[in-house]
Amino acid sequence: MAIPGNFLSTTTEAVDPNTSGWTAKLNCTISLGSGGRNGDGCLTVKSSAAGEMQARTVSSYAVTPGTVYETFCDASGSTVPERIGIRWLDAANAEISITWAVTASSASATWHRISVAGQAPATAARAQVVVSSTPAASNVTSFYENFYLGFPLSTVGNLLSFNTESLEVDASTWTSELNCTLARQVPPVSWAVDYYLAGGHVLAATVTANGNAAARSTERPPASPGTEYLGYCYLNPPTSASTTWVELRFYNAAGTQLQATRSTLAAPGTSWYRQYVSAIAPAGTASCSIAVGIDAATAGQVLRAEGSVITTVPVLRTGSVVPYADASFEQGVAGWSTVSGVATVTRSTPWGAVGADGAYAGTITSSTATTSVIRSAKFALPAGAGGKTFRTEIYSQITSGGFTASRGIRWYDAANTDLGLTADPGAAVPTPGWWLLGSSFTAPANATQAAIEYTVTATATSSVWRIDRAALWQSLPFIEVAAHNTTATITLTLRELNTGDLMTVYRVTPDGARTLVRGPSGLLSLSPVTSDQVVIEDAEAPLGVPVSYYVETRATIPATPAYRTSDSVTLAPGDTDLCWLKDPGQPQRNGQFMVVTPPSWKRAISQAAYRVRGRRNAVVLSDVRGGLEGDLVVWTRTDDEAERLHWLLGSGNLLLWQVAPGLHESDLYVTVGEVTLPRVVDVADEAWRQWTLPLTQVDMPTAVGVAGSAGRTWQDTLTAFTTWQAVETAYATWEDVLFDRRAEG
Repeated sequence: MAIPGNFLSTTTEAVDPNTSGWTAKLNCTISLGSGGRNGDGCLTVKSSAAGEMQARTVSSYAVTPGTVYETFCDASGSTVPERIGIRWLDAANAEISITWAVTASSASATWHRISVAGQAPATAARAQVVVSSTPAASNVTSFYENFYLGFPLSTVGNLLSFNTESLEVDASTWTSELNCTLARQVPPVSWAVDYYLAGGHVLAATVTANGNAAARSTERPPASPGTEYLGYCYLNPPTSASTTWVELRFYNAAGTQLQATRSTLAAPGTSWYRQYVSAIAPAGTASCSIAVGIDAATAGQVLRAEGSVITTVPVLRTGSVVPYADASFEQGVAGWSTVSGVATVTRSTPWGAVGADGAYAGTITSSTATTSVIRSAKFALPAGAGGKTFRTEIYSQITSGGFTASRGIRWYDAANTDLGLTADPGAAVPTPGWWLLGSSFTAPANATQAAIEYTVTATATSSVWRIDRAALWQSLPFIEVAAHNTTATITLTLRELNTGDLMTVYRVTPDGARTLVRGPSGLLSLSPVTSDQVVIEDAEAPLGVPVSYYVETRATIPATPAYRTSDSVTLAPGDTDLCWLKDPGQPQRNGQFMVVTPPSWKRAISQAAYRVRGRRNAVVLSDVRGGLEGDLVVWTRTDDEAERLHWLLGSGNLLLWQVAPGLHESDLYVTVGEVTLPRVVDVADEAWRQWTLPLTQVDMPTAVGVAGSAGRTWQDTLTAFTTWQAVETAYATWEDVLFDRRAEG
């Protein structure tokens, strides 16, 4: 699969099926190798003599001076380490300079990532990718593939800049805070072939003297009081016994640190481990930062870090009032505690040993076959919670012995008065493997807070119960529909889905016909579920016809599906003199326009007539008759309407034409040919225009997805550009900002 946003062709990227995108630049020959990761092919570069050898892309790619670009690839070579660079060219294709990565710290036959990013020089017009190594003899081979050149790739929603996250430009956004020196290194790390956020450069903090050491980001992006944030990065400890950590910090407007929350890695070895830390920003918060460190270190030890992110916490269960720290156990047990009995509640260890979410789980251990009570912290409930139904949920796994458990909620009022426990009768905790255990309870009239409470009885000594992804939320319908007549769309909301399941969504009309509904990647047929709550905007539902929705979900394709069916809902047909023209892939372009003349349809056919000598009737060979063709004439009555129709037609996409029932026309997918739009009255100040739209019927598009920002926010724009002038220079329109479609250099 092509790397998103890559300037390089797929052949140049994957070196498949040939090396046509590459050429020798210095002291080498190139050939097609095998055993690649992004397809079988790879670029084989062999030295002609001792000394540096280089290969580059054949093509060069347009760049804009002053803009930062990134390149990376996967490399392999057991003899010499490699580096990668961006070769900047002027308008005459003369070399200006090369921005080189730091050379990999050692040779490695295992595929590993090398990368670099840099700002295009003032006179740069084009760029090429260059790879390099320096063998001590001829016939030494280095291998490369999975190449990328383009704009920097960073985590969507990250408050930190690309360089702070990746260190691909330099280490200027990090500083030594305590007892260490900082540098950039490129250790040979084998990241997943399609994990494009991990580059080659990492932060290396070398301990100066025995003791604690720490480094922090110099960036302090804005943060808001009361918002829950998540920080994380990959840590590479010098030994498995090292105490390494990541810390999330908050500051007030004067720069005074208000709070620091630390999460310590329980390392199983000396590889790379992503460690999470979360916290709610305290009152007075204006900014935040991230820090990493090592305690009780020995002089000369090196702590490495990569992929630093600060973002808002992920939604584990929509509407849950349980903070991430209490839900995920990634940095400890947070507010969980033992109320009575011998059982203990701790975080699992080491990293990666067990967990339904992240790398850790809560661990309830009972040394004796007795009863204990385990309770979470108190969590604030939504306003008006009294009398409402709330659900609790926990991922559960028995790893030793066994338990019976009664799961419940303990309620409190605003004065922290205990209103009692509502619990289920209790049952054996299922085993083996992970189970999702849920229960529903009704809140007392004056409840404002709640705690999750488990009364557990071990059925054997040394029983161990793992819990993870705790959630508590107000129960709402599993499926809801709502019609929006002003936009001629229907909103379908699906709740309490299982992420990772496969989902199929049908629109059902009164005649029983089922039509697949469109999602971000095309029609929703066995589409992966990526969130527990999904909101689908159906812009293709018919007007004036009651429709319902039938949804199937299944864990795997062979599995028996679960299903949900919605209530019926009807879009108002609206004025019969108006029609809707809709873009299935970009519904923000949709518009309603006045019909002057409906199409006079015709159906073309390809035929050939052969007149046989001596025979009266011709022999006619015909293809199947084509779909409908005709001219739709509409009026736009204002400049705003005209601009909207220009915007709709400007993409050249196929459209959906809809009219109210009773006009004896069916909804049609059409393409629009050459358009004329004279004024209705031929005077200069006439605003009304008459548009003639030649329509040709086409099939419903199946692969067209509903375009969206894929989570892109203003924060992503803010971290990528220093000024709004830079944004205006990089994008032609605000729509291009939304979809991150930058103007070519």
